[in-house]
This record gives sequence, C-alpha cells and structure tokens, in this order.
Amino acid sequence: MKRFVEGSERMQGTLFPDHLEDFVGEDNAVRVIDAFIDALDLVDLGFEGAVPATTGRPGYHPAVLLKIYVYGYLNRIHSSRRLETEAGRNVELMWLTGRLAPDFKTIADFRRDNGKAIRGVCRQFVMLCRQIGLLGDVVVAIDGSKFKAVNNRDKNFTPAKMQRRMAELNAGIDRYLAEMDAADLAEPASTMKVARLQDRIALLRAQMAELRSIEAQMQQSPDAQVSLTDPDARSMNSRGSGIVGYNVQAAVDADHHLIVAHEVVTTGSDRAQLAGMAQQARAAIGGDEITVVADRGYFSGRQILACEDAQIAAYVPKPLTSSARAAGRFDRRDFIYDADRDCYRCPAGEDLVHRCTATEGAMKIRRYWTRVCGTCVLKTQCTPGTERRVSRWEHEAVLDRMEQRLNARPEMMQIRRQTVEHVFGTLKAWMGSTHFLTRTLNKVAAEMNLHVLAYNLKRVIKIIGIRPLMTAIRAS
Repeated sequence: MKRFVEGSERMQGTLFPDHLEDFVGEDNAVRVIDAFIDALDLVDLGFEGAVPATTGRPGYHPAVLLKIYVYGYLNRIHSSRRLETEAGRNVELMWLTGRLAPDFKTIADFRRDNGKAIRGVCRQFVMLCRQIGLLGDVVVAIDGSKFKAVNNRDKNFTPAKMQRRMAELNAGIDRYLAEMDAADLAEPASTMKVARLQDRIALLRAQMAELRSIEAQMQQSPDAQVSLTDPDARSMNSRGSGIVGYNVQAAVDADHHLIVAHEVVTTGSDRAQLAGMAQQARAAIGGDEITVVADRGYFSGRQILACEDAQIAAYVPKPLTSSARAAGRFDRRDFIYDADRDCYRCPAGEDLVHRCTATEGAMKIRRYWTRVCGTCVLKTQCTPGTERRVSRWEHEAVLDRMEQRLNARPEMMQIRRQTVEHVFGTLKAWMGSTHFLTRTLNKVAAEMNLHVLAYNLKRVIKIIGIRPLMTAIRAS
C-alpha cells in the first residue's frame, strides 16, 4: 500500500523491552496509584486478608486487588469481569499487579467485603489533599443526586403502584370472565377458546396472589416500599419523573472541586442531610471554621439550627411555598418582625402581637395576629379569612440571620451551582447511562467510594501534576 503509513509484518521478530518498567512512563498515573496504595496501612484500615492465614492456599494481597479497582475506576472500567480481562492484557495493569490476574469472582468479592475499608481509603486521600494544602478554611457546596439501582421500576412497589396494578389485574380477570360467558353462549361452543381463557384467568389470579404477598411485605416496611431485585433501593422523584435508586450526597470544596465527604442514603429528600454532611465536611477538612451552601431542598429549621450550634455558617435559600403572592395577596415577606417588641408589622401598619404558642412535631410555633383585620381597607389583599395570622418558630432568629447572610452574599448560589453540579455531571458521565453494578446499601456505598476516590485522584493529578503528587505521597 503505497502512500500510507505501513505497519510491521505479524511474523516479524521484534525486540520488546526486557522489563515491564520500560513500558510505563514516569508521568503515568499508574505510578500514583502504586505509590498511594503502597503507603497505606491496610491492616489498620480493616481490609480482609491483610494479615495472611497460617494455613490454606495463599490469597491475593488486598493491595493488589485495590490497585486493580482504583485503576479500573480511574479508566471507567467498573465491571469485575472486564477487570479480569484487562489484568491479562493491559500492560499498565500488569506493571501495577506484578502480572497477577485474579479471576472476576475474587475481584468482585473484594469490593463486596471491604466497603468500610475502601471508605477509609477515601478519607486517607482527602487527608493527603489537606497536607498538600489543597484544603483549608473553605466554602463547601452540598448537594444530592439520584443514581439508578439494579432494580427495574416494575420490580418496585409503593401503595399507589400496588393499587394500580391490582386494579389492572382485576379488570383483566373480569374481561376474560366476560369472554368466557360469551364463548359458552356461542353455538357451537369453542372448547379451545374456553380453555385458553381459563389459563389466562389462572395466570392473572396467580399474579394477584403474588401481589397480595408483596403487599403484606410492604405493610411491614417502615417507608411502605418493597423492591424485589435490590431490597434497599427506593422509588424517588428525580426531575419530575420517578427513579428507583439511591440518593448520593456530596460535599465539594469550592476552590478545587474535590469531594471532601459523601454519603449514600435511601431517602429521596435532602431535607434531613444538611447538618450531617456539613459536620463530615468539617471533619475531613480539619478546620474550625467552615461555610456550607446548599439549595432550597435542604432548607430545614432544625438542620440549620444544628449547623449554627456546631458553629457552621450555612447558606440555604428558603423555599417559596406560599400561594398568596400568586393570588395577588401579601405573603409572609411583607410582614416585618420587630424583635424588641416581639410583634409583626403588617403592610397596613398594624401590629400583630403574640397570642398563643402551639407545638408541631416537637417544634414550638408562636402565633401572631391582630383584631382589626375586619375593618382594614387592605383585607382583600391580605387574607380571605377572618384575620391574617403569622406563625414564627421559637428559633426563627437563626433563619433570619442566615437570610441576612444570603442577602449580603447573593453570589453564594452561583458558587454552589458551578461547584457541586459539575461533580455529579462528571460522575454520571463516567458511569454512562447505566446503574450501580451492586445491590443493597452497603455494597452500593462501596461502589460509590471507588467512584469518589477515582474522581478525587484525577482532580489532584490535573491540579498539581503527577510528579509533585508522587513527592507528596512519599513525604506523607
């Protein structure tokens, strides 16, 4: 083939390098993986098999299997079967493992049995980032995203789904019974058709019995949900549609977009996650002062109060749930609280004074209103009821202070958006349009730990380079 770049003949003898070391350049990321994992105390981290048994067949050292997984997740190879294949043909993996090629079952069992220890490796890398100086007194953005589980939506049952499915089966049974009656009246009667309809009715009744058994399990479940394939997966709302999966929480520093803390939860709502994630982030960073920013889905008075008690400055916008403004009436923002007099000033200039205190879910709520609403010229713009009442939580001052911080720094919401949403977009792009490979919460958490470790590793390599990172690992 003239005028083209030509390859070598397959039968041509070639002098390859004598050592695997010659195939791996000094600026290859596998050297970082090797140095980092060799520097870890795997016994202290709790890896199974780190202390070999005195009898039996020798097993693979946990460091070898951990290197295979970190390399795989760094290169978007998540399947244990694909990792087995790569270990036998990939020169970088041969260099990394010393030409060891564990079978896929050994690789998969390592991830299944060492979830807690792999999470400890994530923490160790965050500590390394802190020693390098990539983390300090930083702004941390907190957000959650829904990830698909190994559970089809048809294999997840909620009360609404159960009711709808039973109604469909009952309608099918009634329809077939009506067809049987029509077939019996037909002249001559079709024996084959009647038998076929009887088989279909028997099948639907068997499915109904199975649904009733699942319904009994669902009634015993704390959240009234049952997932048949992955028992820990839950139906969650995601951008207006349903998804059966897990809610992954992440705390990301705003300077270098490193994930400093993460968690996998089975609740679809983010409302109860703010304080816990903020405290995990502060512990990971190791600083006394930390600022956290989250979206409206995290707004919870108790969570914000917990952050303030822990001396964590939170920035969470309040959700606008009132329909008064849309209906052309004054909403709560038009009523100004006077802390010295403990009353609200309404748009008409009247004082709404404290009248009573109620308890709602262990929260003390104070009620304010005035007696002159009936004669007010602005009543139609204020309330359709007899009087306008304003409620105030006993710790509302905490929320007022946070609102003042938000008003002083409106750019915090933009910082949140450009910090944490990029991280979830990157992780999902690496995973592809697929789901977690493992089942149940502990195994899914182990899988997410590997995703986070690979993400942070790639970020730090991008920020400071391979050789400075290698130097920092050896120094630590």
